[in-house]
Amino acid sequence: MFWQKQASLQLSFVKTTTQKVSAAGLLIALGIIYGDIGTSPLYVFNAIISDRVISEELILGTLSCIIWTLTLQTTLKYVILVLRADNRGEGGTFALYALVRRRKKWLVIPAMVGGASLLADGIITPPISITSAVEGLKELPNLGITDGSNTVVIIVLSILTAFFFMQQFGTASIGSLFGPIMFLWFTMLLILGLVHVFDDLSIFRAVSPYYAIEFLRTYPGGFWLLGAVFLCTTGAEALYSDLGHCGRGNIRNSWLYVKTCLLIHYFGQGANLLTNRAGLTITPEVKSTLAINAFYDMMPQWFIIPGVVIATSAAIIASQAMVSGAFTLISEAMRLNLWPKLRIQYPSEARGQLFIPTINMLMFIGCVSVVLYFRKSSDMEAAYGLAIIVTMLATTILFANYLVLHRVKSLWIYIFLVGYLFVEIGYLIALMVKFMHGGYITLIIGLIVFAVMYVWYRARKIKNRYIEFVRLEDYITKIQELSSDRTVPKYATHLVYMTSANNPKEIEHKVIYSILNKKPKRADIYWLVHIDTVDNPYTCEYHVEHIIPNDIIRIDFRLGFRMQPRINLMFRKVVEDLVANKEVNIISRYESLANNQVVGDFQFIVLEKYLSQDNELPFLEQLIMKFHFWLKDRSLSEEKGFGLDLANVTVEKFPLVVAPVTNLKLTRIN
Repeated sequence: MFWQKQASLQLSFVKTTTQKVSAAGLLIALGIIYGDIGTSPLYVFNAIISDRVISEELILGTLSCIIWTLTLQTTLKYVILVLRADNRGEGGTFALYALVRRRKKWLVIPAMVGGASLLADGIITPPISITSAVEGLKELPNLGITDGSNTVVIIVLSILTAFFFMQQFGTASIGSLFGPIMFLWFTMLLILGLVHVFDDLSIFRAVSPYYAIEFLRTYPGGFWLLGAVFLCTTGAEALYSDLGHCGRGNIRNSWLYVKTCLLIHYFGQGANLLTNRAGLTITPEVKSTLAINAFYDMMPQWFIIPGVVIATSAAIIASQAMVSGAFTLISEAMRLNLWPKLRIQYPSEARGQLFIPTINMLMFIGCVSVVLYFRKSSDMEAAYGLAIIVTMLATTILFANYLVLHRVKSLWIYIFLVGYLFVEIGYLIALMVKFMHGGYITLIIGLIVFAVMYVWYRARKIKNRYIEFVRLEDYITKIQELSSDRTVPKYATHLVYMTSANNPKEIEHKVIYSILNKKPKRADIYWLVHIDTVDNPYTCEYHVEHIIPNDIIRIDFRLGFRMQPRINLMFRKVVEDLVANKEVNIISRYESLANNQVVGDFQFIVLEKYLSQDNELPFLEQLIMKFHFWLKDRSLSEEKGFGLDLANVTVEKFPLVVAPVTNLKLTRIN
């Protein structure tokens, strides 16, 4: 096969300079990737000390757990290991799944679970990050702001409304500010940490894992505090998901600075708490009275307002990373046939810049609901983290299969798999303790998203049982005779059918039925267009096969799972190339038009299925198919999903019979 490369379609995607390690690349990595994990100091220690007596055992033990969680989960697992599993420079749950899906069919389950959990996390991240930042205003007594006050809620809802409204315009105009703002944020964390770390230099003892082990072994309820500790690494998955935007080198090098800032800041928070709050029991009542906030207590009063502004800006950037990741996730799921087709907009020409209005609205409603339901960040902490640990478990399973494919020694694979399953299941159990206090919100959101993915995937498997392919060569003569039969009114000069047949020598029976039986469609040239989704994210190639020159032509598009199928545009470009190479004559066959070199008309036929009443499905499959078609009615139509010009499209409906009724008893009577 001779594949025409991307250049022929003029749809090439050039690697940006962010793929190379440079000052600009490092700054972009700071702006895109580290918002979520970078804003964790806003709430991690607040979650740890809530309802607890501040003691050396508590602070040193949890701080040691934070240090080693960041080291084992973020540094070792993601920065060193998982970033190696790049799919032509792209990362994320579905990019990893695309690399391993041919090994085991069941791997689609952890991929769907990971994707659903990541989307659920995208609904929790903006509320908790922005609310935690805005709650710094409580440190100013003259404002009279308390936990869950209407003032905080109104400010957060206003920010969220403006934030989601601006998504439709993309981030091209303000994206250049993300890096400098996040650099300012991390530098502020570093300075605050350095100022307070001298409050108690013994805090550096927490570097030893001894304190973490002793804390988990002896501290009452210490194991359950791992749920709060885990919040320090919730943004680790973003390191991998945004691999394509920044490149492995920039992520790894910038992480050195980010981790340094985070650790120094956590040391500073710990030293400040031990020096100034030791022996104090942090209850919700005391917390509101004394305005104890592990993060904002590190700031002098005069810096609170600037600190809130910087923290809120960082929280918004963290939210932007999660929302952009959700758009990319859903677009990949659509291309992998794991999600209903939705309308996608491209606010700019920048690679990876896309906007999905439906997802944007759903996430906005979800975020607003979370803020109105919980009202304060301390209550949101219970719902946060649960989604990400599930995503991390899915990544662990998929990456272990990636290691198998790359022939890594079994011993190392088992060490990785067993070790991280043990650690992450431990975190999962610890996070589940707050299930009834808000964790169920995350589970409900994740289950809904997973149900959509699973139904869409299973329905396609059920429908495939019905699809009947026939040998195209058996019908070529009949199609040619129809094309020459002037007693049949000409339907179009060029008739284009979308086909799912991977084998160019086969065609769906429904296409043949549409051409010859349903209503004979005479045309001068019949075009068969097939789309093959490949594992390489940005592949854009095509192949042409002249089954009968100037009569029946097949075009195969090979598109990466991150490529939008703009078939109308792509098909037109392919036809232009064929005409330029004198491989096809598209001039109308009507004599009057042919004499004037008028191009013939093109008509696309889209065959749309509906569930026939003549089915006898098992109860579960019946539910799946009904839910599938309910979703289909509310999603993007087939013709819009393929990017076709609606003026040249005819939609034909035909019944889907996957389990025909076989025991119908009908008796004739006189």
